Amino acid sequence: MENLEAFFEKSELIPAVVQDYRTKEVLMLAYMNRESLVKTLETGMTWFYSRSRKQLWNKGATSGNVQKVIRIDYDCDMDTLLVFVEQTGVACHTGNRSCFYRTLKETGTEIPEVNPLYSLEEVIKERRINPEEGSYTCYLFEKGLDKVLKKVGEESAETIIAAKNGVKEDLTGEISDLIYHLMVMMNCCDLPLQNVMDELEKRSHKIGNLKKMKTVDKNT
Repeated sequence: MENLEAFFEKSELIPAVVQDYRTKEVLMLAYMNRESLVKTLETGMTWFYSRSRKQLWNKGATSGNVQKVIRIDYDCDMDTLLVFVEQTGVACHTGNRSCFYRTLKETGTEIPEVNPLYSLEEVIKERRINPEEGSYTCYLFEKGLDKVLKKVGEESAETIIAAKNGVKEDLTGEISDLIYHLMVMMNCCDLPLQNVMDELEKRSHKIGNLKKMKTVDKNT
């Protein structure tokens, strides 16, 4: 670990940019002093220093919208932190996912959207934590894993049929339904999407078929 005093040579407070570790979405900007940084490192949850209240605060302590720290980077001058977190709920006190939900200037250049699978995962997680009446996702959670698995099986069969029929529009819809139900299943099993993405990334670096054929007797 770096000498923490080096981060506070210029000021008692340093800005901490908080970013979703999966989507890379910037969630908020807050400030840390040495004590809050130490508590963040010790607890694995974000702690900041409130400049208005003149005291430490633990993000999500009252709202439940906590931030589990995944990694902390710092810049070349050691006066700014980049905190990668797993965000529970929303990051902004307004109820928005990110504090940066307003636009000051727009040039017309299209900015790529956040990976929709991660956005879907957040919606599914939110429905499980805070059920909403009339929500199909909440209905699935209420019925339990067996119901979800039944739907995964049904959607898999419907996807196969759509592929055989060769109608791309139908196939697109069935694949979307299958992916959605798979992600609900993953949430039921407490399996983060990132685990799957990491596995796919790992597999993408494999070259060819690395499995070796078994040596067998030629007369067999």
